[in-house]
Amino acid sequence: MANYTVADIQALRERTGAGMLDVKKALDEAEGDIDKAVDILRVKGLKGVAKREGRSASEGLVIASIADVDGGQVGTLLELNSETDFVAKNDKFITLANEVLEAAAAAGAADAEAALAAPIADTTVGAYIDAAAGTLGEKIVLRRVARVEAPVVTEYLHRTNKDLPAQVGVLVGSDAKAGEVARDVAMHIAAYSPIYLVREDAPEETVANERRVAEETARAEGKPEGALPKIIEGRLNGFFKENTLVDQAFAKDPKTTVGKVIENTGGEVSAFARFRVGA
Repeated sequence: MANYTVADIQALRERTGAGMLDVKKALDEAEGDIDKAVDILRVKGLKGVAKREGRSASEGLVIASIADVDGGQVGTLLELNSETDFVAKNDKFITLANEVLEAAAAAGAADAEAALAAPIADTTVGAYIDAAAGTLGEKIVLRRVARVEAPVVTEYLHRTNKDLPAQVGVLVGSDAKAGEVARDVAMHIAAYSPIYLVREDAPEETVANERRVAEETARAEGKPEGALPKIIEGRLNGFFKENTLVDQAFAKDPKTTVGKVIENTGGEVSAFARFRVGA
């Protein structure tokens, strides 16, 4: 049996982010030599990428960057997933996320597909992630990327667990006037997860379906025929108040709406993006 200690196992896990079983096997093969074990993990890791494809990656982090451009700013929001929270808080995983974010932002990527094709270190982001997954010993997935461009872009990252990286991330695009309340709006978005900015952003088929469900529910409840139009519109308004940012009750002052808070600045919010790890 190779000569190594529990401390050696922990040190190699922290150094590579690899799983416990993979670390032990590598140390056995390297006869306790940690440097050799690192090389073994790298070589074997790349061969294991295909085997990890069917596994679930529901942990991870959300990360963001904002850069100045002509006429304003552009923000990039990214969710990178791992299988376990052990890897999610590993320095190598966090470094990988920052490198991928930098490459995605430089390429102007607005979605995961474009980001995966972006160049990085003489390869693509997709191949770079696969190589890192080999070392980390887990399935690593670039799940989502969003790009927000506006005169002012504001970010908010929230840790749901103090021991882990940010699990919720928000970007808000606004003009300079609304920028005064943009961080509060971003914090509201993080907490209340609106789907649309304004009612007009909701797809016609979604609105039609909500209207149909409202009508069928009202009829099933035995509501009078003459009252149906008003009831349907009321329930549709309820749907918008729950899912549309400007219609939601403002988190810091539920007596008003987010829309009113923005309107009072004399400015406007033009876009937002929100990611929550695994959601």
